[in-house]
Amino acid sequence: MEHQDTPQIITHIEHNLNHSIFDCKWIPCSAKFVVIGCLPNGSGTIEIFEITSGEVNKIKDIERPNSYKCGTFGASSDIERRLATGDFKGTLEIWDLEKTCQVYITKEHSDIINSIDGMGGNTMNCGAPEIVTGSRDGTVKVWDPRQRGKPVANMQPMKGETKRDCWAVAFGNSFNDAERIVVAGYDNGDLKMFDLRTMSLRWECNLRNGVCFVEFDRKDIPMNKLVATTLEGKFHVFDVRTQNPTKGFAQVLDNTTKSGTVWVCRHLPQNRDIFVTCAGNGQASLWKYEYPEQRFHVDGQGVAVGIPGKLNQLQRMVISSQPINALDWNRDHLGLAVATAYDQYVRVLVTTKLNLH
Repeated sequence: MEHQDTPQIITHIEHNLNHSIFDCKWIPCSAKFVVIGCLPNGSGTIEIFEITSGEVNKIKDIERPNSYKCGTFGASSDIERRLATGDFKGTLEIWDLEKTCQVYITKEHSDIINSIDGMGGNTMNCGAPEIVTGSRDGTVKVWDPRQRGKPVANMQPMKGETKRDCWAVAFGNSFNDAERIVVAGYDNGDLKMFDLRTMSLRWECNLRNGVCFVEFDRKDIPMNKLVATTLEGKFHVFDVRTQNPTKGFAQVLDNTTKSGTVWVCRHLPQNRDIFVTCAGNGQASLWKYEYPEQRFHVDGQGVAVGIPGKLNQLQRMVISSQPINALDWNRDHLGLAVATAYDQYVRVLVTTKLNLH
């Protein structure tokens, strides 16, 4: 029997669309969200929905020739609320959704932009606004939306190296105006951590399965935890506060999910130790990371070694008949989320009792 404090994941609203959908994001400080996808004729669509009286109503849509894959508001302020998108042709665009017009466009990737993240648009003293994109062309590019044209940083394979498909990117460690890190996950299981201050590869490892999603528990603090999800139902939680020169970071591996690929991991904005994973069988799982008594110990050579914590599964619920490919928590309302799946439904979810954990 479940404990009375156990959170419940409730599907509040289900709304069917007649086309493929790949990403969704809440529009900051509003009851609206955007859904990004592609129509049957191959053209891309950005749709804006509003929640009114327990229903979802479409209030605006944008259609363009190329299908869209991903989007972020991370590099924009809560006043401007500009959406950055990546499409199947490798184009990065920034949209003014009020005026339904592009304010920035550049095409430096030669193939689909699989993943996008933004940073610095809203938080004070955490560096310039920047966007990072990861593409099938094997490159990870960082953009300053205030500068037109070329990326400000470009991470690509050396000459002669095989280009791997980059599936996931994320910003982190952006706790002042100088520090910032990008993490990228690739189809062959490579996970790479790039330091943008020193323009160097800080750390890398291989997770043995394609990396589908990466996210720090917070972007704007000294990096604390990093979650990477993979094919074959696995995800890794790294304690990135302590880096050992030989062993790297301490980690917890969860492979109990017998539900195919873990597509998404999103940390709760109000509590960085709680996160949700979304799997290939349409299941959403809620987890809490519990820290050890000591997060590191000093080995015989006098070098700090991280100690991994434990994972506690708070709840799991099948909410879709197909893989959930995107989920976004609402920053202003605890437990409110929007999710999209390959069954062409967008769902508004409510998770209860999160304040008790």
